[in-house]
Amino acid sequence: MRVLHTSDWHLGQRLVNLERTEEHQHFLDWLLQTIQQEQVEVLLMSGDVFDNGAPSNTALKLYYDFLRKVCATCCRHIIITGGNHDSVSTLNAPKELLQCFNIHVIGGASSDPLDELIELHSEQGELQLVVCAVPFLRDRDVRLSVPGESFEEREQRIKQGIAAHYEAFVPHIQKYKQQSLPVVAMGHLFAAGGSASESEKEIHVGNLGQIGADQFPQEFDYVALGHLHRPQQVNNRHHIRYSGSPIPLSFSEVTDKKVVFILDLEEGELQDLREVEIPVCRKLVRFKGPLEKVKQQLAIYDNSSHTLTAWVEIQLELESYLPDLNQQLEEVLRLKKDELQLLIHRPPIIQKANQTLEQQVQQEVDLHTLCEKEVFLKRCQSAFPDSDHAELVATFSELLELMGQEE
Repeated sequence: MRVLHTSDWHLGQRLVNLERTEEHQHFLDWLLQTIQQEQVEVLLMSGDVFDNGAPSNTALKLYYDFLRKVCATCCRHIIITGGNHDSVSTLNAPKELLQCFNIHVIGGASSDPLDELIELHSEQGELQLVVCAVPFLRDRDVRLSVPGESFEEREQRIKQGIAAHYEAFVPHIQKYKQQSLPVVAMGHLFAAGGSASESEKEIHVGNLGQIGADQFPQEFDYVALGHLHRPQQVNNRHHIRYSGSPIPLSFSEVTDKKVVFILDLEEGELQDLREVEIPVCRKLVRFKGPLEKVKQQLAIYDNSSHTLTAWVEIQLELESYLPDLNQQLEEVLRLKKDELQLLIHRPPIIQKANQTLEQQVQQEVDLHTLCEKEVFLKRCQSAFPDSDHAELVATFSELLELMGQEE
């Protein structure tokens, strides 16, 4: 069987309050075309279909229009798992209806591993592939609250709970392995050693929830992961991969290549694995440095190879504040209005010749560039400058996660 692995669509995502609908539509149209060209039989989507638990009507339309169209292609099976951004109830609401079209949705975790074990058959009814479709595992799915437990004990219990969830499949998949049938696992988590970007909200703080590549059972022929937005292997394991997000979700991803993975499963094992690059319709561009250098880079920037206007982040390095700074930038951008749109103008870094390196550190930060945890950490540092804030931040992050789940 030929399988395509994708994840982290984040339909409905906004960047500095600008919608990404055109970019997502461009990706979904390309994905349909790729499925046809590559003769993909199985589509795996490993979590974060939507950017939040209450997706807009526009985001829902993108999702259901795609599912309607993919059913008319050669792709016979679609498996969608929930991520930490997704609402379990929103994904699961049409579950029974979608199953009539061979679209399997696992919005949230189950205590019975058989609820997440999906058999995929050929048109003749022959069993060809088994998928352990594990969604994002929330704290309540993997551990019970223990009053008085320490930060380290909580961390260990979460790791053990996630690993145990995958291990629970082993007795059920042995019979398939004895028949030389391939078994693929899915997951939405942070695997130890993975490279994150600014756009991922932490699932757990620090090492909480991180499991190593060796904790995925060896019976899995491939592990299709979601959550990290950069495509990558986990600990150099060829068969354990993050496909990453299909569009750059923050300016920290401007240099990342966006891909999907296509795998061929033959004779009960992974025979071939290759990445297919996703074409970019809108570039996110960062310009940083002295004013004259940035103005020159803006003036010569060529966006002709992309269909949508590029979005720009600027951070200037100045020797002193310039009263006409914004006016100078606006004059350059006005000439490039059809190619560039300024999205983020970070406070300039003032660098005087007689300043020490410590004095040159930027003090001003725009509130919209900080996440909730960073704001809380700054408040802790201000109120308790001599204390260790690790546990306070850990508790705050758990509260954020609980609030997200309730929403």
